Amino acid sequence: MPSDSQFILKSISQGCVMLADDEFVIDRLVKYFGNGRIRWHVEFRGHRIELTTGQLKKQPTFRRKMLEQAGVLPPQRAGTNYRRWALDLRKNAVELPWRDRPVDVGFAIDRLTSHGDERWTVEYQGKAIKFTTTKLRRQVSFRKRMLAKAKVLPPQLDPAAYRKWIDWLIQNASDPQADDALMTEKSWLDDLPELAGWQNGDSPTS
Repeated sequence: MPSDSQFILKSISQGCVMLADDEFVIDRLVKYFGNGRIRWHVEFRGHRIELTTGQLKKQPTFRRKMLEQAGVLPPQRAGTNYRRWALDLRKNAVELPWRDRPVDVGFAIDRLTSHGDERWTVEYQGKAIKFTTTKLRRQVSFRKRMLAKAKVLPPQLDPAAYRKWIDWLIQNASDPQADDALMTEKSWLDDLPELAGWQNGDSPTS
């Protein structure tokens, strides 16, 4: 089996796509932890490349993995430059629990329920996450709250695609049941400061 460097050189001779520095920008790095292991997933143009810490640290292996699974060859960096780049990448990684599979793969909510007065509940894998209409329509707020409450980070969508998805969810939202035990008025009042983005001890008028 050829080494990583030999594989890369052969691929270059065969005309593989080699990206320049300003062309190679990954979407995000996810650090999955659990079962005594750490897994790294590089997300790039719709591809998800799984790496160990050692593979991420070793530039030839990283470039080979990207070439094999994403079809592009990252630019060659000087040794110290690559180590610094990989270190910064790991420091800014999104951390998620592994469970049986990455929890944000194939993200789909179970149900959106309307409770009137711009109050909503997103149901996801047994969890009920409360939203106001404003928080639901803001993608940053939606992803942040899902990560905090359900330990899942929904995929980043184009703004227009996200608006279309949310509009569809709202149009197809379930009506609340008369005996809805998941959402009492008191529970909503207790959670409103957090939903509104107020800090501890803050009030809407402060």
